[in-house]
Amino acid sequence: MGDYLARADDFEKKAEKKLSGWGLFGSKYEDAADLFEKAANAYKLAKSWDQAGAVYVKLAECHLKLDSKHEAASAYANAAHCYKKTNTKESITCLEQSVNMFLDIGRLNLAARYNKEIAELCEQEQNLEQAITYYEKAAELFQSEEVTTSANQCKQKIAQFAAQLEQYQKAIEIYEEIAGHSLKNNLLKYGVKGHLLNAGICQLCKSDVVAISNALERYQELDPTFSGTREYKLLADLATAIDEEDVAKFTDTVKEYDSMTQLDSWKTTLLLRVKEALKAKELEEDDLT
Repeated sequence: MGDYLARADDFEKKAEKKLSGWGLFGSKYEDAADLFEKAANAYKLAKSWDQAGAVYVKLAECHLKLDSKHEAASAYANAAHCYKKTNTKESITCLEQSVNMFLDIGRLNLAARYNKEIAELCEQEQNLEQAITYYEKAAELFQSEEVTTSANQCKQKIAQFAAQLEQYQKAIEIYEEIAGHSLKNNLLKYGVKGHLLNAGICQLCKSDVVAISNALERYQELDPTFSGTREYKLLADLATAIDEEDVAKFTDTVKEYDSMTQLDSWKTTLLLRVKEALKAKELEEDDLT
């Protein structure tokens, strides 16, 4: 490790010396870029991630002097991947630089990919609002490049976080849209009932029994096979329990479904919210009688 560190330091110093010297037609930036690249690789081998990141930023600046935006954007992305191990904030800053440059030169697929990476970093930091913003940017770019699968993955994340932030209508619209698109694709058809279940659970969170009934009718029209699924039965039975303000029935219905198909933590969290609201309503009415 020490050897790599010494070599990296040596390459970096030589690069800095090139930059402070005199060069013909930008040749000093080319020479410095070559040395910075070697320094960055050696820092990576030494697992000195912060220094590797910082050198990649210097490399990006050299490429910009040479008007090589693609290389500069790639260097910023490399810097971000080094910083990812030690400094999330710095990693996001470098990825944003990379995204802006890829957008400038029309490399929308790469811009989408790095927006998605920023979203994932925000997600790790539990910053769901920011994650939504970047997943939306990524989804839009993937969509414009007709990379539908990646666009849908991003949209599902947006819907998931929107529901967690109690933006239920936004989540419902996304899940319904994905379900509609999936029906037109033989490979994606099998996932439709899952998207409709997610949309239905978000409907339950809004505690509007009429809206829930209307939604279930709409889902049957959208996919006639849906009414024969356990997902439909779960939603219909929960809607009845809400309408009857029956907490025990609600709990039993969830338990029965969960014993056959385990509910993930997202669904459990949302259904718990519905149950708590139902309990509160029951207590309120007990107080009135």
